[in-house]
Amino acid sequence: MAVCYTFICDSCGHQEGAWSDGNPYFIDESGAKQYAYHPNHDLLAKCIGNDVPHLCLGCGESFNVDTREPVKACPKCDAADICDSNSLEGKQCPQCKSGLFGSGMQTCIS
Repeated sequence: MAVCYTFICDSCGHQEGAWSDGNPYFIDESGAKQYAYHPNHDLLAKCIGNDVPHLCLGCGESFNVDTREPVKACPKCDAADICDSNSLEGKQCPQCKSGLFGSGMQTCIS
């Protein structure tokens, strides 16, 4: 089961959402990534990696980090202050730079 959480800035109200299972993928016969999501267990069994949503706390860029090729900096601004989008609680909002994200509210279940 996958759960979607929404984190809301306590100052400006900016919202960031993330699914708990990220974006699991397998490589098809042509070498391309194919994503598999709950509840498709047959495809999930083929998965070899996960593109995990991240947020740059410096510039606000949202991007995925491949578990097979992790990065330690934002691809847009090269800041090292990046965070898994499921771990935003208590982090400074990159939009207003003054508020903090609250605990994630469960907003969807798959």
